[in-house]
Amino acid sequence: MEQRLSLITLGVRDLAASTAFYERLGWRRSMNHLDGVSFFQAGGIVFGLYPRDKLAEDAGIADDGAGFAGMALAYNTRAREDVDTVLAAAVAAGATLLKAAEEAVWGGYSGYFADPDGFAWEVAWNPGFAIAEDGSIRLPD
Repeated sequence: MEQRLSLITLGVRDLAASTAFYERLGWRRSMNHLDGVSFFQAGGIVFGLYPRDKLAEDAGIADDGAGFAGMALAYNTRAREDVDTVLAAAVAAGATLLKAAEEAVWGGYSGYFADPDGFAWEVAWNPGFAIAEDGSIRLPD
């Protein structure tokens, strides 16, 4: 298996509402002709939204989980001050602020919001992670 991530799909309760939330954040939907799923190009990967019950069925697992999913998605900013701007934009778009931005023990600055389905997003500025013009991050050796 090659070391890469191709697609992240979130199982959501209300596809239209979740799609509208990400569009309010300024994300542009791709492949608009498809019904029942929403795709967004996110740098070198695809970010997808799919009805939660159908995603669980597709994976062959029960849809009985609630609360913290044991993971967080992350959005890194190019500048420290952008963290507060992105968190405010997310809340204005319908997110719930989970943790206000603060200095991080690893030397950066970060906070968290939850999207309408409760998925946690960290918004972070990390001075050790340079962001290329295309939005990609290359880890230092």
